[in-house]
Amino acid sequence: MSAEQDATAGPSPAPRTARRRPRARVRPEALAAARGGAREGLDWLGRRPEAKASLLYRVASVFWRLLVFGLFRIKVRTSGQEHIPSGGGYILVSAAHRGWIDPVLIFHALPLEPRTWFLGSGPSAFTSKWKEGLIRRLGGMLPVWRGGVGIDQHVRSAQAVLDNGAVFVQMPEGTVNGPTGHLGPFRPGAALIAMRTGAPILPFAMAGTEELYLGKRLATRVLPLATIAELVGEDWPGQMPEPNSRAELELAKRATEALERRLGPVVEELFATTVDPPNHPRRFRKRMTWLLLGPGPLEH
Repeated sequence: MSAEQDATAGPSPAPRTARRRPRARVRPEALAAARGGAREGLDWLGRRPEAKASLLYRVASVFWRLLVFGLFRIKVRTSGQEHIPSGGGYILVSAAHRGWIDPVLIFHALPLEPRTWFLGSGPSAFTSKWKEGLIRRLGGMLPVWRGGVGIDQHVRSAQAVLDNGAVFVQMPEGTVNGPTGHLGPFRPGAALIAMRTGAPILPFAMAGTEELYLGKRLATRVLPLATIAELVGEDWPGQMPEPNSRAELELAKRATEALERRLGPVVEELFATTVDPPNHPRRFRKRMTWLLLGPGPLEH
């Protein structure tokens, strides 16, 4: 479809959004083998994950703001920023994760420093050598290739980020293919990392990124900081269970369910504010929605 055809296409009915066709699941082992192996996390980065914003990072931040809020005319309503800690050393758990623009919404809500660092899919992000090189130099991402092979390496990455005074970001749904306007199932990784590192969790709700078009409205909200003990409430055993034990996994699941209960109603409330009427123009919807989405989710 040409840009002119995309711009004049009839509006999609509300509240439905651009339907995501199921994408083939990515076999990270095969992709890694095709490139002669793949390093992950801190091993790939080759340096400490910095909390200070470099000149390149500042330039990139200006570029993204001009692109997203200038050229694309995206409008974001953000609330709850009074809950953001004055420094780093915390884990931001963000949902609902529905598109390539989600990290930009986190950058928009948080201060420029301390920097944020994401666990990200290497197969999805490193679609070319130049892109991988730019991401390594720019920072902000710690790649994952193999998927569900254990939490230890991710704990090491998170600990390095937190020890350096930066912010570690997790999107616990692990995919952009969740339900429209609602949370998808959470994985317990973020809670396990919080338990192993002792870091508090800052819940972050965002909505409306299922589809994008010129002038699209999006919404985010920062919720109050919480510890694992506060999340599980009466189920808190008084101390952290032994790593890799059944008790640790059960506690992580309860903390994860508590995060879902906190974020779910907020995401639904925010989503209602992002839905445009059926006759609202949705120019360049297909191109903008799929702009930076790479291969499908990691196969676990």
